[in-house]
Amino acid sequence: MSLSVDAVGTLLCDWRPSAGPFLIGVTGSVAAGKSTFALQLAEALAGWVDRPVREVVSTDGFLLPNAQLETQGLSLRKGYPETYDMAALRAALKDVRTGDAAFPGYSHMTYDVDPSLERRLRRPDVLIVEGLALHEGAGALGLDVLIYLDADVADLEAWFVDRFMQFWTAAEFDPASFYVRFRHLSEAEARGVAQAVWRAVNLPNLERHIAFGRSRADIVVRKQSDHSIGAIIRQHPGPEGC
Repeated sequence: MSLSVDAVGTLLCDWRPSAGPFLIGVTGSVAAGKSTFALQLAEALAGWVDRPVREVVSTDGFLLPNAQLETQGLSLRKGYPETYDMAALRAALKDVRTGDAAFPGYSHMTYDVDPSLERRLRRPDVLIVEGLALHEGAGALGLDVLIYLDADVADLEAWFVDRFMQFWTAAEFDPASFYVRFRHLSEAEARGVAQAVWRAVNLPNLERHIAFGRSRADIVVRKQSDHSIGAIIRQHPGPEGC
């Protein structure tokens, strides 16, 4: 089997319900490439015989707004389980199976929930949900299947720092960006901030919470340092089959 997103799509047939929306979760560490993988997977599923309508949403929209996080003293724990409105996420995943559901949006540039990015979806054939808040497993959240993106910690840190620096660079021309506050730093200093954030916030979150999604996932996709797929591990049998 070729180690590609298409191969993951082929495996997913075994979890697709015979009727109703197919809800797929994609989780893994910060900077594991969840958003990119979810979009690639949506494209891969376009090749299914019935040409399903596919939608991709993120759990980021269910983060508590920054003002609320600050009030509750959670600003430095953003992305941890307690910083999500999990009741709203579960409700949206339940509602989308039978009718309309609202999925709030999030801006990585402003680093906050953005009401203008909210989307209303109605029973798509396939809904891919990507984000950190899925480590409890598919059944606990009302998903049909959960995919975990796995990678070496050193690669995850490097990817996070690279992403931080991309936002830092773009902020030079975007005064609304959250990263403007770091523009007075030299490139080396900004990189140091990114490394400190990884070690103080994102790595502990991975170790204490997110990584538990690996054993609960139905499929583990092992990524290599260049983001290519090194292994696809099927951990649980699917109940249905296309």
